[in-house]
Amino acid sequence: MAKRLGTTDFIDMPWKNGGGVTRELYRLPSDQGADFGLRVSMARVGQSGPFSFFPGIDRILMLMEGAGFELTMNDKQHTLDTPFSPLAFPGEAEVNCRLLAGECLDFNVMTDRRWGEAEVQIYHLAPGQVYRCHSVTPRLLYRHLSGHDAEPELWVLEPGESLDLAADEQGATLVDITLYPVDGV
Repeated sequence: MAKRLGTTDFIDMPWKNGGGVTRELYRLPSDQGADFGLRVSMARVGQSGPFSFFPGIDRILMLMEGAGFELTMNDKQHTLDTPFSPLAFPGEAEVNCRLLAGECLDFNVMTDRRWGEAEVQIYHLAPGQVYRCHSVTPRLLYRHLSGHDAEPELWVLEPGESLDLAADEQGATLVDITLYPVDGV
């Protein structure tokens, strides 16, 4: 049966560059001497500035709430102003973030390349609609609830486990993270 993680399972920690605080939703350790093999987190971004540097890490970032931000990487600009539109980039890229209009909430999946890979898919459910998931690989499902008082929920599925998630009367957005560890665990 899928394991549900909630607020008491999550850890708030300072950003590597000291510019804010991240709520870590899930972490898998690394056997390679890195801080983690996989990390899923959310952060409230309240000011413009540089991103932390994560060599050897692949990142998938998306806006969840707020007007958004503009990222400058390798002299190219990427505007994230549409919620739940993932942007993948290498953690060793020099990234500068400029807020478009006030605080934002973002969602981040970071994977050490030696550990494996992660793939993110987004599903928008209509009120009462059910998302049925049967996992053949390790998987994480995050259900987004709106508002500052909303508490995040994350389900961990091992291969062969199933889960049905229903949207409430306002609908729901699901972030489905499929994991591809190199060692197959």
